[in-house]
Amino acid sequence: MTSTVDVTVLADLLRRAAKAEILPRFRRLGQDDVRAKSEATDLVTEADEQAERMIKAEAVQLWPSALFLGEESVAADPDLLGSLEHADLAIVVDPVDGTFNFAAGIPAFGVMASVISAGETVAGIIYDPMGDDWVMAEKGGGAWLRRPDGGAERLSVAAPVGLEHMVGMASTGYLPKEKRAEVLGNLAKVRFLTNYRCAAHEYRTFAGGHVHYLMYNKLMPWDHLAGTLIAKEAGAYAARFDGSPYLPHHLDGGLLITPDKASWDVLRSEVFTV
Repeated sequence: MTSTVDVTVLADLLRRAAKAEILPRFRRLGQDDVRAKSEATDLVTEADEQAERMIKAEAVQLWPSALFLGEESVAADPDLLGSLEHADLAIVVDPVDGTFNFAAGIPAFGVMASVISAGETVAGIIYDPMGDDWVMAEKGGGAWLRRPDGGAERLSVAAPVGLEHMVGMASTGYLPKEKRAEVLGNLAKVRFLTNYRCAAHEYRTFAGGHVHYLMYNKLMPWDHLAGTLIAKEAGAYAARFDGSPYLPHHLDGGLLITPDKASWDVLRSEVFTV
């Protein structure tokens, strides 16, 4: 259900870009290779830009009918973002998710891509350059951990647990200040809260059944489309804070992902009261 985009070819392209443009620069960035965008913690590196350039160059040759939407392309031309809602076919790419970690020499970053067809996410890929494997999903086909040697393992979310036993991840930095304080106080009700500063690894951890919730407020498509589809194909329940489905063109409204609807309802009413 991926229209004309071959997901295995796209996955291999992400891997080749990582090996050519990202890994050779890890812990080898020069002072001029890292720049701030919107704020001091919102970074772009030479690896982000060169990896996206490589992915885009090949993608537009392979799938010329698809809109290509990359994080760094949008940073250069914000008007591109509005094209996604009306595209018949689109490929959305985050060349280095977790750029802060990458720039700091922390080995928790990933390369993500999703395929959008007629306004719906139909495929998602998260490649881990350090582990050299992918977490992938196509709509209706389940979520899988796939390795370059052909090995594959089907993924499933964790079994639901009570609120006091929940372990998960929440990105509270983009909540309004007064709501952030309220939510952080409410998080004392769960067992554990963490944040990897890398949605790619947070989605992989969730889809592998290791945590019970993910929460995000800012919804840029390259950060969440692939991971949300993978989570849902692994059995998760996902919705924006008002209970509506998360769609490719949504940029706000929050996102809460849990193993089932009952867990979502409890977290929404008891913790994420935004």
